[in-house]
Amino acid sequence: MDGMELIKAVESKIDKIRTRSLDLSFNELLDMYENEELIISPEYQRLFRWSEGSQSRFIESLILEMPVPPIFVIELEEGVYELIDGLQRISSYLHFRGKLPERQGFLRLIDCDIVPELNDITFDHLPKALEIKLKRNFIRVEILRKESDQRLRYYMFKRLNTGGENLSDQEIRNSTIRLLDDKFNNFIIDLSKNEDFKKCIDNLSEEKIEQKYDQELVLRYFAFKNYRHKYVHDVRDFLTEYMEVASDPQQGEVEIDYEKEREIFKKTFKILNKSLGNQTFSGANKQGKLVSRFLIYHFEAFCIGIQEQISKFNVEDAGQIENLEKLFSEIKNDPEFKRITTGGGKNYAKPLNERISFVEDRLRDAEWI
Repeated sequence: MDGMELIKAVESKIDKIRTRSLDLSFNELLDMYENEELIISPEYQRLFRWSEGSQSRFIESLILEMPVPPIFVIELEEGVYELIDGLQRISSYLHFRGKLPERQGFLRLIDCDIVPELNDITFDHLPKALEIKLKRNFIRVEILRKESDQRLRYYMFKRLNTGGENLSDQEIRNSTIRLLDDKFNNFIIDLSKNEDFKKCIDNLSEEKIEQKYDQELVLRYFAFKNYRHKYVHDVRDFLTEYMEVASDPQQGEVEIDYEKEREIFKKTFKILNKSLGNQTFSGANKQGKLVSRFLIYHFEAFCIGIQEQISKFNVEDAGQIENLEKLFSEIKNDPEFKRITTGGGKNYAKPLNERISFVEDRLRDAEWI
């Protein structure tokens, strides 16, 4: 591609992005929020994590008329916007005003370090002059117009993660993939509530669940089940790529039979739960006993490794389940399987295929299936 062609390629994308900027007061933003002209989706609202100290220092900055970064919204229809970046700041202001549904009452300022006299103050006890100063403080609002190309809107906002707290990879995927399509993301969220799946992973920490790691595991299951041929090394980017192609109707690269995939998922984790329960993805200690600790390499090996034989399993056949439990325990105690599922440096295609193939081979050799 020569220089002129490259310039034309860039300009063609620029032409598809329609933006504008507004300077709005925080009081105007509050009015828009209450009138449902500024939408904060429920899934996005759950990502509000600033501590009360961080919220307080932001309010202190506004009162002191210090500059604050812009927020980003997309235009849903004329005059109606959805917040994409700026959640921590907007939610802090709403909390201070007593208008945040998830937090009862007014934020009481703490840990203000420039004007410590503000500490222990709530909005309804601010002097009138400071109340007006706060209400009239402006922030730049960057708007991506509804005429913009849908996919470019998604890729633009995927790059935005300027909140004050680090979000997990899956939280970022959940909050941005909606700009392409909700269907696959909602499918993942729904399946993460499956009881057999939840029992198989109930040794995950509460922190992991809070960060939507259970949903990432469902995504990982589908990505490695249906898209493994595209996996090279970086699993984070690979999972994001699969979620994008599964959610982007314009690409047409991945077509999902949702009802069929739902039934296979349910059967997969019904079998795993009935065989080893919450030890399905655990390792074996030196004494040969399973230790109830979640291991991601075991998750990949077993939930993908049984797919080749999934149609031959009968979840109501107690004898088959008993044989499967015995075989899984033998696999976990096999020195070779331990070698390919322990230690670092195994998070790329070759060892992934090795651990999945190990389970596939042992199941293929089982005469009772």
